[in-house]
Amino acid sequence: MSVQVIVGSQWGDEGKGKITDILAEKMDLVVRYQGGNNAGHTVVVGETTFKLHLIPSGILNENCVCVIGNGVVLDPEVFFQEIEKLKGQGIIVSPERMKVSSIATVILPFHRMLDSQQEARRHAEKIGTTGKGIGPCYTDKVARLGIRVQDLFSKDKLKKRIEKRHWEQVFPNEKIDIDGVVEQYFELGKRLKPFVTDTSLLINRAIDANKNVIMEGAQGTLLDVDHGTYPFVTSSNPVSGGACVGAGIGPHKINKVLGVTKAYLTRVGEGPFISELLDETGELLR
Repeated sequence: MSVQVIVGSQWGDEGKGKITDILAEKMDLVVRYQGGNNAGHTVVVGETTFKLHLIPSGILNENCVCVIGNGVVLDPEVFFQEIEKLKGQGIIVSPERMKVSSIATVILPFHRMLDSQQEARRHAEKIGTTGKGIGPCYTDKVARLGIRVQDLFSKDKLKKRIEKRHWEQVFPNEKIDIDGVVEQYFELGKRLKPFVTDTSLLINRAIDANKNVIMEGAQGTLLDVDHGTYPFVTSSNPVSGGACVGAGIGPHKINKVLGVTKAYLTRVGEGPFISELLDETGELLR
């Protein structure tokens, strides 16, 4: 039995997806434990390039089961778009090989709207957010106003929880179509349901059965909301400790932490970058 956490030791873009894909050949489960579709893992297999934002990199290995854990914020639209794109590249993502936590928090269109609005208001102090609603979704989760995956299965419950957030007060000058979003996400919930399970139980049972598991982090240590270059950070905990909370396992079950490092640092978005090269060498590396 081996439980390994793969962590970016810099500001992301270290090649975690490539490492995960290589190690997944000997793994039974690959688990995403934080972040959302703000991740970007590129894996090249032969002549084909796969770009994954939400689905774990282990999906390229047919013997591997992939898991989106409770610590991930899930955009159902992006989830199915990614499945369709992979299908076009010859990779079938079935409910047998892809599991989604029933208690993962769901990104709504309103979260994306709020993300873009907040970033625009920062002016010269922009954080460099992707605008995909990740931060506002995590904010609602902590404020106990989030929509969980399991909420998508009941139209009445879904509507009540969305209305509780009072989005019309957040966007007083916008036309907010609550009923339209409820209908859209209820239908997405129907499509999502075959993939949904208690992933914490699934992962712990796999560990107890001596299965090999990878916990795949997104972003990097220096973007951790607590330990990174705050406030120029992501909205979750990419560090190895985040795997315990985001996947629902105890820390004593982790055997190894692998830190992925690039030969030279890069940084996407805003924030301090003390060793940045602003000369010809920097241009050459870019």
